[in-house]
Amino acid sequence: MASETHIVLGTCHHDCPDSCGWEVSVENGVAVKLRGNSEHPFSQGELCPKVNRFLERVYSPERILYPLARTGPKGSGEFRQITWDEALGIVAERVHSVINDFGGEAVMPWGSAGTQGLIQMNSLDRRFFTKIGSSRQVDSLCGATAKVGASLTLGSPLSSDPMDIEFSQLILLWGTNTRLANRHLWPFIEKARSRGAKVVVIDPLRTMTAESADVFVQPLPGTDVALMLAMMHILIRDNLVDHDYLEKYTDGFDELSVQVAQWTPLRAAQVCGISVDDIESLAHDYGTIRPSFIRTLIGAEHRQHGAMFFRTLSCLPMLVGAWREKGGGFARSVGSYAAVNVDDSVFTVDSLSAGQERRPLSMNEIGQVLNDENLDPTVKALFVYNGNPLVTAPNAELIRRGLEREDLFTVVSEQFMTDTARYADVIFPACTQIEQVDVVPAWGHLYLGWNEKAIEPLGESVPNTELWRRLALAMGFLEPELFEDDESLIASALHDVDLDQLRTTGFVRLSLPEDLLPYAQGGFATATGKAALINHSLPAVGMPALPTYEVGDEMRGGINSQDMYPLSLMSPKTHVRFLNSSYSHLAHHCDAEGEMYCELDLSDATSRGIQDGDQVRVFNERGSLDVVAQVKSSGGRVRSGLVLVPFGWVGARTKDMKTVNALTNDQAADFGGGVAFYDTMVQVEKI
Repeated sequence: MASETHIVLGTCHHDCPDSCGWEVSVENGVAVKLRGNSEHPFSQGELCPKVNRFLERVYSPERILYPLARTGPKGSGEFRQITWDEALGIVAERVHSVINDFGGEAVMPWGSAGTQGLIQMNSLDRRFFTKIGSSRQVDSLCGATAKVGASLTLGSPLSSDPMDIEFSQLILLWGTNTRLANRHLWPFIEKARSRGAKVVVIDPLRTMTAESADVFVQPLPGTDVALMLAMMHILIRDNLVDHDYLEKYTDGFDELSVQVAQWTPLRAAQVCGISVDDIESLAHDYGTIRPSFIRTLIGAEHRQHGAMFFRTLSCLPMLVGAWREKGGGFARSVGSYAAVNVDDSVFTVDSLSAGQERRPLSMNEIGQVLNDENLDPTVKALFVYNGNPLVTAPNAELIRRGLEREDLFTVVSEQFMTDTARYADVIFPACTQIEQVDVVPAWGHLYLGWNEKAIEPLGESVPNTELWRRLALAMGFLEPELFEDDESLIASALHDVDLDQLRTTGFVRLSLPEDLLPYAQGGFATATGKAALINHSLPAVGMPALPTYEVGDEMRGGINSQDMYPLSLMSPKTHVRFLNSSYSHLAHHCDAEGEMYCELDLSDATSRGIQDGDQVRVFNERGSLDVVAQVKSSGGRVRSGLVLVPFGWVGARTKDMKTVNALTNDQAADFGGGVAFYDTMVQVEKI
């Protein structure tokens, strides 16, 4: 009998701005090929090195395909296969017991962005946890602080269309490794370069994007705001500002002028560790080349004063009137534009809680939460889905101590035996993206993606939505909102979208103007309708009214003495084969990246007697790592005073079952619910 092949359209669900369209070739129920959808306007048929091998992930022999119950000590990874009925029964009995003895708030959900789909990321889980009256997950590992920080100036998170970068003549890639973390935007940048555009990269690390730039500016970590203030100083000093735009559409220019008068290029150069000439040149380019486009992502929010970075950066386009032109302005995330066609508030059904308020608990501080004996009630049951907090959340060794608690009942929904899953009491098998239906709103472009189920779920794995339906039934709940099917959930959340067209093409553009110039004529979502160069509401919440350079507590020795821990740690994504903690457990992806390492400048290594290839210990009061040293000559990727340990390795691929987040700071960011990963000081010594 001849094989039957058909093509199924889908959209990548990973935590990435690109949300690429793909095509899955299916023969007799088996996915045999996955490639990019050449019709997709943003990804244009290209996938990344991770997703090019996605089918190896789907069909990996390491996949969890059946429910599992723990048989060995927590963390041992020893489990037995059980039936769904047994697994659901265990969970329902334990959760009911916790609720009866301690109340619903003793249950904590922890879900992240492992699946960035409309219904598989957050939909029925909201209703399920509302019904049981659990504690409410708040804050965000990524995105929220950047979003709020920009909104403190703009009044909303809305910004320029990243694809319009091709019409720019000056492109500032600030704190973003575009070629790695936003790779499908790079062709649009190259189009701009072909028309004479200048590309400037501003980053504390010499990334692959920096290597491809026309100009690279390398400030010391955490000093970007000082550089921005000096740029403003020069723009105002040399009368390179758009007075008409400032007068019509902004508030606070006079006060800002006074504020930045003290930020001379010399002062900023001393703070940032770069030359006065670099600052003067950057500011003059920004004040004279049109259109100018600032592109950033979210990495810079991972500091105690992360919101201030985005608050200040979003002021720069005001000074030069960059919003007036196509190819001008500022872009961080365009995910908020999805609201013109997507309303995920329909997934929240407050009536299920019978009017009860639910206690907020921070996902960023899960280590503190799980070890806090003063919480009333303490957390007795933990649900983890769409994430792997033991690898991706800060202060990981504190999280580990919490997961080791014998009185904590932990439920994990997963595709593989992750570091976190090893501590579960019950594991439910989760589908991959080609085994489920979803709609994927993007945050790096303005297209909504459709994801059709290409194959039946392998083994007994289920989509997240089906997991919550089964758990609700096992708990004895009856409300119909807990059992809504996937098609109905999608239809209820979309409006003004032709679902047939979306399914047929795999994508549709959001209902927005082709020329998206959100602030060409003002229209900022502030009380005055003007951009808030000065924001008088901020002092009430502990932030300065004007853009201000501040140093995080740990960076100036507040938590740890810099005499003990003198080196600044950064944990960026530096590899092309990992995505957060996904893929780094699979041999093809991890083996090619080699051993987890610590990258040092030659001067810092020499003063410690460390040579390239030595085994070293990177440590602070939170924990330590045993890694191999990579020593770079001065002027390399890292500067003196900076240590790089890349993010993404999993415990099973390290010498001591620990990853970089064993060291990182879980202090809250200044605003927006983020966390200060990068405000971390360490010491390095040879083993």
